[in-house]
Amino acid sequence: MTAKLTATQIAWRAAQDITDGAYVNLGIGFPEMVARFQPPGREAIFHTENGILGFGEAPAAGEEDWDLINAGKKAVTLKPGTAFFHHADSFSMVRGGHLDVAILGAYEVAETGDLANWSTGPKGVPAVGGAMDLVHGAKRVAVITDHVTKDGKPKLVKRCSLPLTGVGCVTRVYTSLAVIDIEGGRFVLVEKLPSLSVEELQAVTGAELLVPGAVADLVVPEL
Repeated sequence: MTAKLTATQIAWRAAQDITDGAYVNLGIGFPEMVARFQPPGREAIFHTENGILGFGEAPAAGEEDWDLINAGKKAVTLKPGTAFFHHADSFSMVRGGHLDVAILGAYEVAETGDLANWSTGPKGVPAVGGAMDLVHGAKRVAVITDHVTKDGKPKLVKRCSLPLTGVGCVTRVYTSLAVIDIEGGRFVLVEKLPSLSVEELQAVTGAELLVPGAVADLVVPEL
């Protein structure tokens, strides 16, 4: 099995489900790419934990203002109406349920909706960070990820083996092979690559896929 979506294509697909006017937090790294693909006629309002709401696109190379950065320390631009606030107020927005969507990366996602997206150890980080607030404060939590690890092991599993970021929090996963919902403690297949059979997808998924009926094709543009 060689065909799969690129990171850019996964980000594009996730962006298509963000409604107009939604308040959205994008996790550091790969999820930040989602902001590049807002569908025509829709505008999300992006939030960053370090205290900016409604910021714009990344500036052109050489035009960065390094006083204007997101939580991942990447330069952003301002839009009319952009707001600045204290870090504590930012987390009050998160914990108060004022974000519509949080889109995060993952090491593992369990069929129960548990999420592991941080790890201790030699290449780990010292703590879970703001993600643990986001997964229980946002109204909807989605994950974007490759379907398998670099050595081919499933990232969608029955139970997470790594430290948890949140319990029962993820409702949809966008992978390099499929779009999968989590309902009633099960992985429910929504879309898959047309070139991939359900059996082939199941072989690289670490828990049973529920196929409720016709599965839509996962079709994305060349990016």
